[in-house]
Amino acid sequence: MGSDGAYRVFAPSAQTNSVGTTWGSGPTAGSSIPIKDFFVARPTDSAKTINNALDKGQNVIFTPGVYQLDRTLKVKRNDTVVLGLGFPTLVPTDGDSAIAVADVKGVTLAGLMVDAGPKNSPVLLEVGTKNAHKGDPANPTVLSDVFLRIGGATPGKATTSLIVNSDNVILDDIWAWRADHGNGVGWAANTADTGVIVNGDNVTAYGLFVEHYQKTEVIWNGNGGKVVFFQNEMPYDPPSQAAWTQPSGALGYPALKVADSVTSFRGYGMGSYSFFNQGVDIFAANAFEVPATLAAGSLNDLLTIFLDPSVGKGGILNVVNNTGGSSTIANPDVPVTVVSYP
Repeated sequence: MGSDGAYRVFAPSAQTNSVGTTWGSGPTAGSSIPIKDFFVARPTDSAKTINNALDKGQNVIFTPGVYQLDRTLKVKRNDTVVLGLGFPTLVPTDGDSAIAVADVKGVTLAGLMVDAGPKNSPVLLEVGTKNAHKGDPANPTVLSDVFLRIGGATPGKATTSLIVNSDNVILDDIWAWRADHGNGVGWAANTADTGVIVNGDNVTAYGLFVEHYQKTEVIWNGNGGKVVFFQNEMPYDPPSQAAWTQPSGALGYPALKVADSVTSFRGYGMGSYSFFNQGVDIFAANAFEVPATLAAGSLNDLLTIFLDPSVGKGGILNVVNNTGGSSTIANPDVPVTVVSYP
């Protein structure tokens, strides 16, 4: 609350080469935005009404509730703040994306839940346009505490949950979940290929959680990427190995694949777990697949684990690129690790 008695929203600036709190040696750097610059949305507001506010240059605060969106919310202005209070849930009802961010810089999306709707969406949330490679390292777009669900709360379908096309984006606590329990759950019910696709360069993810998707769960096509802490569970429910085998004949799909064209990528603390619970052996050839030409030590502290030997079947045959050994019923609940690769 400002000295004038009016509410404001404080937006901290991005930090570089920083350690510790931002307030230890003085006020946190950032900007204080008057509440009058925000449209305060309620679940009764239509997507058209919210887009009109964005088009007028307003930021948006979503109050708690479920928002049924019959069209995509479009963020077109530099430095727009879209803030959720109490994890409001955005549901695209007609097969669109929930939010699309244009080729602009400094956008903040924070505290949001996106649920897939009953009609398949090609993507639920997209940042930037493909091949544009826009972005400013001094004023990056940031997604903080943004969760995306396919099924679980309500039935839903989406091909991909999140696509990042812009450069220099920061992903701060992202959970992309194809539901393994709840409403509308089943191999042919809550269909979803991939959780996250990163096409932009110099994208950094802190706390990336991607679970149960039916094909490669994270595809990283951009150069200069970095992931600090990655957590994955492979899909529980492939009905057969044939249903979960790549066209090439490779068994299963990796949790994270760095494209063969990528020349630089860093990963720290990345784990993938298997719990195939359909009563038949299902195997993934690798948890992680990366170009062997990456610089030495590009990946650090990788692991796989086989969960629940009383029900689980199959497992993961290698940690990364046919290296590291298998996690199966022969070594349940024991991390199989690769400390450094290549």
